Parts: sequence; C-alpha cells; structure tokens
Amino acid sequence: MARRNRDDDLLMEEDELSAAFLGDDDAAIVDDPAAVPQPAVDDEWDESDMPGQLAVDVYETKERLVVKARTAGVNKHDLDVSIADNTLSIRGTLSAGSEDDVVNYFVQECYWGEFSRSIALPVPVKEEEIEAVLKDGVLTISFTKVKQDTVKKIQVL
Repeated sequence: MARRNRDDDLLMEEDELSAAFLGDDDAAIVDDPAAVPQPAVDDEWDESDMPGQLAVDVYETKERLVVKARTAGVNKHDLDVSIADNTLSIRGTLSAGSEDDVVNYFVQECYWGEFSRSIALPVPVKEEEIEAVLKDGVLTISFTKVKQDTVKKIQVL
C-alpha cells in the first residue's frame, strides 16, 4: 500500500514499485534478484575508438541557411568540411597538446581527440554557394537557400 510521510510525499512499498514497472509475467523476477536479466557487457568496448559528436546550431535567415559549431582549439587546417546529397559533414581533431609529464588527473572533463558530425540540411541549398569561416573558436558555415515557389501547380493528366 502507498503511505505518506510527514511531508506528505507519496511513498511506495518495494513490491508496488516493482509492479509498476514489471508486467505480470515478470513478477517472479522480483522475488529472485539473480533472475533479473543483466545487459550484455562487451569487454572489448573502448570509448577512445569512438569520435566525439560536435554540437551545432542550425538556423535560417530569409536568404541563408547557417550552421554554427564551437570548435575552440581547432586549427582550420585540422577541419574537414564537406557536403554531399544535401548532407553536411564536419570532422576534425581537438589536440590537448603534450601530456607526457602528467602523473595523475584529478578532473578530466574536456574532450580531446577526433570529432565528427553529419547533418541532413533541412532546406535545399545551392551547394556551389557555401561560405565557411572559423573565427574566435566558432565555425560558421553559411549556405544560399534555393528559392522555391510557395505553391507549385501540378498538371493532372
């Protein structure tokens, strides 16, 4: 049964909580914790093999589609920006510099290494009219949008 404490917060008994998340067929699992299926663990999984994903902002103006990404610390020669089939791809590497003398990290939150991002552009653009600028750690890629009629008449045959 549910009960209330002094602060009137709703508390559930363990059986009720389990029942809320398990179906009737899973009820036996609650009684035997060893019977709870465990996710497969891949001992060979190495996070360092996976590139980081670049965060982006994508917006449009009346005439342009703009993609912005924070790429602080990346040299423009270490960026690979390409477009194919209305999909923009950005790849690069963030280098932390030499860390040969590091004995111990106390906090390590910064991502260092390869990153990539592919974005299906939300509107048609002129692929031959693209401008990419890296300034103050921000990569800005600007596309000229393809003008389309708001209403296209379709002839019925």
